[in-house]
Amino acid sequence: MTGQQPKQALLDVLTEPLSACGYDLEDIEVSQAGRRSLVRVLVDTDGGVTLDAVAEATRLVSDLLDGHEVLDEQPYTLEVTSPGIDRPLTAERHWRRNIGRLVKVKLIAGDEFTGRITTATADSASVETAEGEQHVTYAGVTSARVEIEFNRPRSAAKE
Repeated sequence: MTGQQPKQALLDVLTEPLSACGYDLEDIEVSQAGRRSLVRVLVDTDGGVTLDAVAEATRLVSDLLDGHEVLDEQPYTLEVTSPGIDRPLTAERHWRRNIGRLVKVKLIAGDEFTGRITTATADSASVETAEGEQHVTYAGVTSARVEIEFNRPRSAAKE
């Protein structure tokens, strides 16, 4: 690598080609696993990531890494996966993709609440809580995560 950290170098190589194929590159994690590096690439799409999509993205990432000297020919294990339900909601697309789901939100102002996302725009979202609708700007949120529901109400599942 030419002086760049592995993660940033990988982001530079992978972001645009994955985007051109319809994938959002959510994150890259690089860690040591013995003598090899573990390169975990997290991708997502509006419709979710299927096993076929993971296989396609894996082939694309593998070909890109083979064509670039991002890891200085260091042996690595590649893992391409989706971010999972428990990832933080940090971008508009995360809120939009989870409309109808239950979320726990903590605001910079100190307020904390749980409710169901009803709408998401470019800079804010509405969350229906037991106390009524809460309108939040993404800039005012310190953390937001989807709450796992084992018995999700049918009306929420249809949205």
